[in-house]
Amino acid sequence: MRLPRIFRTTPFRLTLLFLALFAAAASAFLAYIYVATAGEAARRTDQAILREMRSLVGAYERAGVDALNQALIERAAAERPFLYLLMSPDGSVISGSIGESPLEEFDGQPTWTSFRITELDQQGRRIRRPARGLQQRLAGGEALFVGADVGEDEAYIDTIVLALWGAVVLVIILGLAGGVIVSRNVSRSMAGLIDVVTRVRNGDLAARAEVRGTRDEMDELAEGLNEMLDRLERSMAGLRHAGDAIAHDLRSPLTRLRARLEASYIDLEAGKGDPEHALATAIEDTDGVLKTFGAVLSIARLQAAGSAPNQVLFDPRELAADIADLYEPLCEDKGIDFASELTADLRVRGNKEFLAQALANLLDNAVKYTPSGGAIMLRVRRRSSGEVEFSVTDTGPGVPEADRARVVQRFVRLENSRNEPGAGLGLSLVAAVAEAHGGRLELSEGPGVVGDSGPGLRVAFILPRAG
Repeated sequence: MRLPRIFRTTPFRLTLLFLALFAAAASAFLAYIYVATAGEAARRTDQAILREMRSLVGAYERAGVDALNQALIERAAAERPFLYLLMSPDGSVISGSIGESPLEEFDGQPTWTSFRITELDQQGRRIRRPARGLQQRLAGGEALFVGADVGEDEAYIDTIVLALWGAVVLVIILGLAGGVIVSRNVSRSMAGLIDVVTRVRNGDLAARAEVRGTRDEMDELAEGLNEMLDRLERSMAGLRHAGDAIAHDLRSPLTRLRARLEASYIDLEAGKGDPEHALATAIEDTDGVLKTFGAVLSIARLQAAGSAPNQVLFDPRELAADIADLYEPLCEDKGIDFASELTADLRVRGNKEFLAQALANLLDNAVKYTPSGGAIMLRVRRRSSGEVEFSVTDTGPGVPEADRARVVQRFVRLENSRNEPGAGLGLSLVAAVAEAHGGRLELSEGPGVVGDSGPGLRVAFILPRAG
């Protein structure tokens, strides 16, 4: 028969495990209590018997067996809590409160023994009670036995142990009840999370887990799940937008490519036109399409991996110097003043290929939008926080503050860049590279208006301090 679901939950199983451990610990504790209490009671009883034995032996040594016999008769009549027996050297009973010695064999040495005595209760029933005693040989050959009834001590110990066992049973029952309640609450919370997962699995990306506000582990799990679903929903929305944007942005170059190929084909059939120019133009348009696809794939690769692969520790100054050497001639050809400030002895951990591509994208944008006579500054420095900053500052038209958060999204192009070549993926790739390295991208105003250009743009991607 299959158990109810609540008894198969992990919290209930953990409750059972805890109760089992508690029961084992309680059993060990009870055993210790029993041994310690019983030992203490036995020690006190033995000491009382020894004191009584020494008192009687002292009376015997002072006045002989008759005085001892008289003392036994008086003490037995006084209902003292002891059992007495005095025997002659031949083993016959002289006097005492018990009829015979509980020892079957006696070699004359002081001997302890545990035995049972038979008594009549108030209803006249015969009962056997536990007792303990000491027997020793006297100087004249007589044997003296002194014992004590330990039934009350054992009954007291049994009462304590029974009460402790009752407490253990009560705790186990309450623990099981608590386990059922806790399991039910946890199962209710988990059912909500499972429902969210099921809805998401069925395609409902808007499903979210309830955060109860208790700030416990379930709330942390719900918040983490909601954050993951938010990112997943944004990613899916980005993919849908990217698909639409790719279709929109690639339609024009592909249409233009087809039209040029068709025009070239018609011209060639008519025996006119320049086939080499047509092929060169087609190759240029194809390269633009491939570049767009390459950028999209690079961004998708970084976002899917979560972090940049193959990260190594290196000096960013060397990487920036290599990129600067590539772009300095381009700036000279366009009449742009290019300068760099590269701090030495810095260390970053990252993927050189992706970081070089990100830095190249920043410089490519700066060269593209900075007019002739403008300036570009490349910097690599350490911030006061220990982070390493790559920044490119230009004197181009800049980006309005209201558009700076939007311009790093894929396929977003501002009005002043519609006539420039590109697909709106440069800053998106830089942002993806920075995020994949645990860093961030910052956009701010450049040096301000200079002549007829400005206010410029300063783009920096910041990498965390290398360990």
